[in-house]
Amino acid sequence: MSKGKRIELVIIDPQNDFMDDGALPVAGAKADMDRLSAMVHKHSRKIYDVHVTLDSHHAIDISHAPFWIDSNGKMPAPFSQITNQGIRDGVWSPRIPALRQHVLDYTAHLESAGKYVHTIWPTHCLIGSEGHAIEPKLFEALGNWSNDNVALIDMVTKGSDYRTEHFGALEAEMPMADNSDTQLNGRFLQTLQSADQILISGEALSHCVRATVQQIADNIGAEHIAKLNLLVDTSTSIPAIP
Repeated sequence: MSKGKRIELVIIDPQNDFMDDGALPVAGAKADMDRLSAMVHKHSRKIYDVHVTLDSHHAIDISHAPFWIDSNGKMPAPFSQITNQGIRDGVWSPRIPALRQHVLDYTAHLESAGKYVHTIWPTHCLIGSEGHAIEPKLFEALGNWSNDNVALIDMVTKGSDYRTEHFGALEAEMPMADNSDTQLNGRFLQTLQSADQILISGEALSHCVRATVQQIADNIGAEHIAKLNLLVDTSTSIPAIP
């Protein structure tokens, strides 16, 4: 990292629930945070801005079991996959009946876009919970960066609209017309366009980091793509869902 460059550090979901012993663990995430914390300490004065995304959910969320019920009145097990056809066949239904058409539209949107089959995750990153908080060692490093540079950390919350998942930092998987928080984050995008270098890290590499990189690449403009740098030794993938 060259001194004098505008270096934007983007850290995706460095939260307790994604650590090795968290509600939705990423094996190796704690070691990632150790390495990332050391990097932030070492290069504190060279980092222009820090952006931290925070996965922020309610207990009732389209990706959590309590949102759904099967034909026998039971909630789905973690990592169950809910297809559009399964909803049409009555295998799965939302526990809020008024959302039936929404979940049909949502799963159809995911499947037609070729993204993935809708997956039920263990309940995680509940707003206000310990699991929602930033991993302590990284939190300390970020606090030191803030003090060293007399600068604010940009906390980017995502996922609080219970009707849609929000993996990537820029927009939800299906943006909602009545909620601007789920739509393309133009302010964040413009900040990244002004950077000389964009460093991207966090959890999990296979999901929210990947989605963030894809969203940035799709929207930032071809002339800015070369600014993207993925810190692969501070990000870990989770195994593929069977």
